[in-house]
Amino acid sequence: MNEREQNILLSELRGLPAETEWVEFKTNNDQKLGEYLSALSNAACIHDKPYGYLVFGIEDKTHRIVGTDFDPNTKAKGNEDLIPWLARLLNPRIHFECYILNHFEGRVVMFRIKAVTNTPVTFQGLAFIRIGSYKKRLSEYPEKERLIWTKKPTVQFENEIARENLKVDDVLKLLDYPSYFDMMNLPLPSNKEGIIEKLKQERLISKENSVYSITNLGAILFAREIERFETLERKTIRVIIYDGKNKRKTIKEQIDKKGYAVGFEGLVDYIDDQLPTNEIIDSALRKEVKMYPKLAIRELVANAIIHQDFSERGTGPMIELFSDRIEITNPGKPLINTLRFVDHNPQSRNEKLAHFMRRLNICEERGSGIDKVLFECEFFQLPAPKFIEGENYTRIILYSHKTLRQMDKEDKISATYLHACLKVVSGENMTNQSLRERFGIEEKNYSIASRILSETIKSGLIKDYDPESSSKKHAKYVPFWA
Repeated sequence: MNEREQNILLSELRGLPAETEWVEFKTNNDQKLGEYLSALSNAACIHDKPYGYLVFGIEDKTHRIVGTDFDPNTKAKGNEDLIPWLARLLNPRIHFECYILNHFEGRVVMFRIKAVTNTPVTFQGLAFIRIGSYKKRLSEYPEKERLIWTKKPTVQFENEIARENLKVDDVLKLLDYPSYFDMMNLPLPSNKEGIIEKLKQERLISKENSVYSITNLGAILFAREIERFETLERKTIRVIIYDGKNKRKTIKEQIDKKGYAVGFEGLVDYIDDQLPTNEIIDSALRKEVKMYPKLAIRELVANAIIHQDFSERGTGPMIELFSDRIEITNPGKPLINTLRFVDHNPQSRNEKLAHFMRRLNICEERGSGIDKVLFECEFFQLPAPKFIEGENYTRIILYSHKTLRQMDKEDKISATYLHACLKVVSGENMTNQSLRERFGIEEKNYSIASRILSETIKSGLIKDYDPESSSKKHAKYVPFWA
């Protein structure tokens, strides 16, 4: 928020009733600052408010500005800066901001903390709540704790406000609106009113009274610089290139500061430009091809953007390039089992974001992305990608070319299972012949494919399509879930 926005917000807060549980006014610093941040975030959740507020320099009963000498840039315990110390001890690490207002009536310090969803915020392991004008331990009020656990977000992420109290010119400076019209194949309106009206129709911005707000959807897709939106500044996409197979030495790091839609094509091109090439001979001509298919990278980057959990603060999608693999990571656990990525009906945390990106032709039909990645890996004779579910992240790994001899048992089983999945969703079944083609095994070595099939059956990932059939030569195989 700029200074004007901060003063508008302060006026609104001072106009609230005295007993507002999601706002706390204090004349000076309180040693239990972290407990208040916990209490106000939890109270904001219960009262369906997007934020809770803690304001220093305001008299509690009269809401009169009296000024404060509280300095948020001071040190906490252990000589750690106060703000990082507070953020570290809040769990979950809910987003909050601190503003210093040099109001003509006195100096004011204002904390704005985001309302929690689904799980109470604790400070140093304890959760707090506001009851009337008092701060209490949440454990003393189990019915309120239940409300937080069961409360569904009242506003979807895409509809939340990223910047508010803006003039028309502010909106046009913050959003790359020409890119929107270009990507949608629409003529650019000849005046500001036409531009603003279209952005409103798309819910990229909203208007209240005479001022405008930019929604998260508008900011995350079309920001000229994401970092100009405080609640989204850590959601930029990072590309890190390492020297070798581990993270010991970083060659370079690139942060894409543009909105996801605005910067997507440039981001994919940048990644592709960093990839090593292989020289092949085609029709007696030598040519260089990239080690990884660009379409697979494109689909996986779009996948990471769409499926990330925006409630995981402090991190965004990340692409890491090693000498033998690419790792693409997004915040948030997958919503479906990683073994069912190919066939399962897609589920997205951010359906409006996904729908908008499909309209922009950044990604295509629902659920087709992973299929395309597998097709590309098979066509380029690459090992199967690896899908990893972390504690609070999802990671997909693309591996560089390996010969069958270089693949270990796990590589072969994974590739066989995913080949079976791909065949089923294509209306076919895996056979010894199709697997030989997948691995580049000559027909005379069909027994090698048979052994791999046998090992994959033992792993429980595939099964015989017709267990009663005695013909192994014409046997068909399907995934365990088929």
